[in-house]
Amino acid sequence: MPAAPQHRRNHIVRTLAVIGTGAAVLALPLIGATAASAASSTTTTASTTLAGYPNNLDGWIRESLAIMAEKKIPGTYNGIYRNLMRESSGNPRAINLWDSNAAKGIPSKGLLQVIDPTFKAYHVDGTSFDIYDPVANITAACNYAAARYGSIDNVNGAY
Repeated sequence: MPAAPQHRRNHIVRTLAVIGTGAAVLALPLIGATAASAASSTTTTASTTLAGYPNNLDGWIRESLAIMAEKKIPGTYNGIYRNLMRESSGNPRAINLWDSNAAKGIPSKGLLQVIDPTFKAYHVDGTSFDIYDPVANITAACNYAAARYGSIDNVNGAY
């Protein structure tokens, strides 16, 4: 007698598993189609800055270089990229809370890890006054590096 109810319960569990699997197989193409259409619409409209550059690391560097060219601030894409990858790994919201500047209450911030007084002193007209703004941060840091080292290209360590 106990064997019959056990067999019947196993049969019900297997039946539900098969039904559930069938429903999942039917639903997957619909889920995939929805995801694919959503992905294609987002990839066709790239996010850009107000100046029309891509709103990403490459675009921020290129926009900064355009401003730097106007203001006659020397520097190259490779010099900027090399330094910001060392300083922030490309994170525009990076902040250093452990070095000597941080101990003095003025932590380094942004892509090129600029402290507030340096950012204010070397801010470039036409860029944001927000130290975390990628273009403003890069451009001010390059302006400082140009005054101190001749160019961001000459900076090969913490500056």
